[in-house]
Amino acid sequence: MPELSIESRFTTRFELRPFQKRDVESLYEAVTASIPELARWLPWASSAYGRLDSTRFTRESIRAYREQRAFDFAIRSVEDSRRHIGNVSIWFVSRGFRSGEIGYWVRTDETSSGIATEVAARMVQVGFEELHMHRIILRIAVGNRASERVAEKLGFTREGILREELEVHGVWLDHTAFSLLEHEYKARAGAIRALAGSPPSDLPRQDSPVDC
Repeated sequence: MPELSIESRFTTRFELRPFQKRDVESLYEAVTASIPELARWLPWASSAYGRLDSTRFTRESIRAYREQRAFDFAIRSVEDSRRHIGNVSIWFVSRGFRSGEIGYWVRTDETSSGIATEVAARMVQVGFEELHMHRIILRIAVGNRASERVAEKLGFTREGILREELEVHGVWLDHTAFSLLEHEYKARAGAIRALAGSPPSDLPRQDSPVDC
């Protein structure tokens, strides 16, 4: 099974890079500025979220990437690398069957500008071209129309409803399962690359040292 390098990936507007220890404060700021929206869909997002939560996530993200268990990327503007825009992640659901999943969130004051589509498209490339996945899924809470549009733009197929898939602050949410298969990606690779706006091969930024 191929290993994923720790280099940054790029889209037209963003650098997607593995988390570093110095990201704690900027992650905390982005989450707390977005709690009302994030709390609708994500169980970890609440008014109790604190810097310790950011610290724990950052440490676990660095460890998981090093161990090749999951791959979390901080979304940073190429024009202002200090501001945390959100997270995008990809991980294996089953390595044996080459099945993976993508997840993401974007801070509230940056939504409705196509960021989720752009970075998710880049992760689709990573999944099929670097990790050689056969199938990638998106699980989207019913009612989260913005995320459903991301899946549709990327050409994912709506498979069905996962009933009461996730408990979020005492409420069980149904989720819609979307998927994209390897042969479908090959047929749509050009369109997906265009959505990400990234070149076929990215080079690491010299001003982005890894701080593990």
